[in-house]
Amino acid sequence: MKLHNEDCIIQMQKMIDEGIQVDSVVTDPPYELGFMGKSWDSTGIAFQKETWELAFQLLKPGGHLLAFSGSRTYHRMAVAIEDAGFEIRDQIMWLYGSGFPKSMNIGKNIDKINRGVRHGTKDNSSEMHGVKREKIEGNTRNDIDTFYRTSVTKKYDFETDEGKKWDGWGTHLKPAHEPVVMARKPVEGTVADNVLKHGTGGINIDECRIDLSDTSELGRFPANVMHDGSEEVLEGFPYTKSGKMKQHIKGGQYNVYGKMYPRDVETIGDEGSAARFFYCPKVSKSERNQGLGGFEEKQTSSMSGRRDPHDMEKSKIDNDVTGRFVTKRKNIHPTVKPVELMKYLCRLVTPKGGTVLDPFMGSGSTGMAAVDEGFDFLGIEKEEEYFKIAKNRIDSQSPLMKFL
Repeated sequence: MKLHNEDCIIQMQKMIDEGIQVDSVVTDPPYELGFMGKSWDSTGIAFQKETWELAFQLLKPGGHLLAFSGSRTYHRMAVAIEDAGFEIRDQIMWLYGSGFPKSMNIGKNIDKINRGVRHGTKDNSSEMHGVKREKIEGNTRNDIDTFYRTSVTKKYDFETDEGKKWDGWGTHLKPAHEPVVMARKPVEGTVADNVLKHGTGGINIDECRIDLSDTSELGRFPANVMHDGSEEVLEGFPYTKSGKMKQHIKGGQYNVYGKMYPRDVETIGDEGSAARFFYCPKVSKSERNQGLGGFEEKQTSSMSGRRDPHDMEKSKIDNDVTGRFVTKRKNIHPTVKPVELMKYLCRLVTPKGGTVLDPFMGSGSTGMAAVDEGFDFLGIEKEEEYFKIAKNRIDSQSPLMKFL
């Protein structure tokens, strides 16, 4: 296994020149949104045909690519992947309930402008947020509940009719899903021919079935939906309880229109529709910081306005008189994926003993997953700070790894 602190375009070309081939590409590239002001998230590399052409050349015929994206930019990345020669096979949706709304209240913004408070100018008025924050003397910052007392003073009072008219109008929906492109390099001959020659071309259905061992030996067929098990997601699926169903056959032919008669067959008797899909909670603090014991906590974000401190469980919080929440973490990468989620995806598209490539390694969750699943792993990360984090996290899974 090898990790490379290099630009992925440069490193993938080096791998091609060395004759390296991989069985799958599982990656979380930039969403090209300028997320949290990060320059690496606005280079356009995920939209470049060249990026995916290099991944295409590294893949064996029939090899699969799984790439996360943002709901607003998915289409541009998918087009670049298809233009590079891939077949778009599916779109997997990862649903979660913990997305934080980033919408502004247009009415309040209009009111601020009319009061002479422009965008980017600090407004010290407690009424602006409808809250008052008061430091309690004698308590430590680590005691979130008592270090600051937050009280709602009153509902926002508009000073202009224009602001009041547009109260409640915003600019963004709450994020609750991320799409994943599922693409495949064309096979040589039939799928069966390709599998026999290269070991690639199919997806590992049985190893990715949803475990319902009390009702079925195999479990449910993997679907193109995954979720985090949160209440918000579970409530989005109507409660159902499956029992027996009628399956129609005649003359040994199944599902032939006009030539059917019913017979009773057993179905998987699970309860609750969300139980039919792969479940994985979002990354925990301990998983995020695995292998980073000697790392210093650093500020990763700063946010104004009122926020429940318990939503910030991943880090320490500093809230000074400006009313800004400051998040501090050892793993400073802003989009850490759960290892169990990446294990599922690696397992889905990688043959036993195969090699997984991640050209946008980030903090190393795909590498940790590949190690756990017994795959070989090639990782590339341009940002040195993230590379060090990934190296230590993956090393904590497999101390015998060799790194470049």
